[in-house]
Amino acid sequence: MMLVPVLLFLLGFALLIKGGDWFVDGSTAIARKFHVPELIIGATVVSIGTTLPELLVSATGAASGHGGIAYGNAIGSIICNTALISALTIAIRPCSVDRESFKVPVIFFFATAVFYAGTAYITGSFTRLTGIILVLIFAAYIAYTIWNGKRKGLIGGEDQAEEQTNEEEMPGWKMALMLVVGAAAIAVGANLLVENGTKIAEALGVPETVIALTFVALGTSLPELVTAITSLVKGHGALSLGNIVGANLLNLVLVSGVSFAIKPFTLQSLGGKMIGGIPSSLAVDIPVMFAVMALMTIPALIRGKLTRFQGILLLCIYAGFCIFQFVL
Repeated sequence: MMLVPVLLFLLGFALLIKGGDWFVDGSTAIARKFHVPELIIGATVVSIGTTLPELLVSATGAASGHGGIAYGNAIGSIICNTALISALTIAIRPCSVDRESFKVPVIFFFATAVFYAGTAYITGSFTRLTGIILVLIFAAYIAYTIWNGKRKGLIGGEDQAEEQTNEEEMPGWKMALMLVVGAAAIAVGANLLVENGTKIAEALGVPETVIALTFVALGTSLPELVTAITSLVKGHGALSLGNIVGANLLNLVLVSGVSFAIKPFTLQSLGGKMIGGIPSSLAVDIPVMFAVMALMTIPALIRGKLTRFQGILLLCIYAGFCIFQFVL
């Protein structure tokens, strides 16, 4: 009886690995063809693809009347992406950062996060208008990233076009196919891994709280993890970093925006634990989100590089955050 879940679990793992491989190859091929910095590709195309599972989970939850799923999923994924996935990437292989390309998604993220947090703290609710505004910010981010890249000659620059490598250029249709198939494989693989991993855990008698914290909570962030590892192996550290920052922004503007537009909700409907008379999500989760993103991005913007110490510190914060969730 356990054979089918185990086989599907292994299939999901294989799809994640191969999907990540195809997605990174297609993305870097696009970067070479159109002479776009890998960090910009990572912050737009790759991050959209790897955020699909979060979007699917949150939109489905909102449509079924559980708007709080989008709220928790967005904040939780940002903390996981930054303090676990990005931290592992930095701790294993610290990399330099193109500050000019990096600061655009960072500025958009913090500006959106302030609006998002302000809405939560001041109004205590997320309306349909809030969702629409977040989706419009997403459209503005994509448009500005492309415009800014063209303005600075980062996209399609003639001088960069002269820097042709001896490597044979990948046909356009193959790039698109690798992106689409890779993203689909990542999404399907993550779903198979979560669903069947949960079944295996239940069959082995693992407590439900452990299942929720591991398979369910981290499941939608598996694409980012696989893409980050694949990028590291292939030597594209900037692509991985751009993907993390872009995915974090998309969790706020696209995942939350679509979900809130589908089904508005109030924070009172979340229920859950209280700290000092306010929900733990406001007392702990949002401050931790700001803290880990600031720790990862601000030093990088100042020094133009990420250090192993940052990665280790972020991992310690994530471990403490998880322990706090258990203890509380």
